[in-house]
Amino acid sequence: MVSAEKFTHLNKEGRARMVDVTDKEDTLREAWAYGKVLMSPQTLKLIKEEGLKKGDVLGVAQTAGIMAAKKTGWLIPMCHPLFLTGIDLSFKLEEEGVIHIKSRVKTTGKTGAEMEALTAVSVAALTVYDMCKAVDKDMEITEIYLMEKTGGKSGHYIRKEK
Repeated sequence: MVSAEKFTHLNKEGRARMVDVTDKEDTLREAWAYGKVLMSPQTLKLIKEEGLKKGDVLGVAQTAGIMAAKKTGWLIPMCHPLFLTGIDLSFKLEEEGVIHIKSRVKTTGKTGAEMEALTAVSVAALTVYDMCKAVDKDMEITEIYLMEKTGGKSGHYIRKEK
């Protein structure tokens, strides 16, 4: 058995626990995440023209991403529930069938908002898939990653281009 002292999310018995952040200072924290949905150009055209039976794909995906960010602590077992002070998502559409999704999440607290930003992008992408799957089951959700984060003990992080 591995020594529990080596892992922050294990208690003395070696079982999962949520890290205690009680003594950490509150700081302003922001996180930006990215994701991409690939689809046929015809599907993208239907999204732009609001020609799908389920309605406004990007409007619903925006709302789903916001709701998901707020519920991240309930979805990811070791995440702390956060009081988020700002959540925004943006979508950029490319004619060849690509939707770029970016999220920005902001809070003042003891722990970061990276998981909330990633969850927002992920659920927004899944919502696009759900709303379009009747016409395009070949869609792909790709490249979900943290772009940048500020605040907290680990400081400022910016993803390097690969």
